[in-house]
Amino acid sequence: MKDVLQEIVAHKREELERMKGKKPSLREALLASPTGIIAEFKRRSPSKGWIKEEGRADIIPLSYQQNGAAALSILTDKQYFGGHDDFIRTARQSGVTLPILYKNFVIDEMQLYEAALCGASAVLLIAACLSKQECKALLDKAHRLGLEVLLETHSEAELEYAALGPDLCGINNRNLGSFVTDVNNSFRLAERLRSICGYGADAPVLVSESGISNPDTVLQLRDAGFRGFLIGETFMKTPNPGQALGEFINALTSK
Repeated sequence: MKDVLQEIVAHKREELERMKGKKPSLREALLASPTGIIAEFKRRSPSKGWIKEEGRADIIPLSYQQNGAAALSILTDKQYFGGHDDFIRTARQSGVTLPILYKNFVIDEMQLYEAALCGASAVLLIAACLSKQECKALLDKAHRLGLEVLLETHSEAELEYAALGPDLCGINNRNLGSFVTDVNNSFRLAERLRSICGYGADAPVLVSESGISNPDTVLQLRDAGFRGFLIGETFMKTPNPGQALGEFINALTSK
């Protein structure tokens, strides 16, 4: 008679090995992509309310993948963004193999474990939410868990966080206090951020976040040194976000 406990433990070890195994790299995906678009699954926002309350994590993320996204971002905050950790699990179960960014307000290492368990490739750390000491501790812990880190800044005062060693450095064009969006924020801070990150092959990849709705803007941001472009509402507010992404990419690559 087989030992059921041993069978369960053996299976659990396999699950843990898969969890700790190498995940698709967000950094490498952006460097290899001709567009660098991180398509975001975002059902709600504090400023706009519900964008797509009926949006399904087993449909839209996979559609993004099928329509040419370089990577995905999935909101997991429940209260303000209508998200859930299970959205990442569901996306993976639906067939998504692209790198997925765990998009939340990470302030404790417990959230890093949640990100690793649900199948994320990278986590967002927001400079405005953390002291430099807290940010460094979370960054190091994320790396030990096999997660990449996208470090988000918004103001010139926060750019010094980029020296902590993230895999990617983002400039958010949306002020998280007022939620006013201005894509010129990326252009304004790009040169200073690049001088901190460096120019070598191992330097963090620059990502522009929020407020991007025009393919011409992506081209201009690429000229400024960005290789990742996080776009959510532009696609999510349409009837078919995956199709909207595909049309955006077609317009971008035809220029």
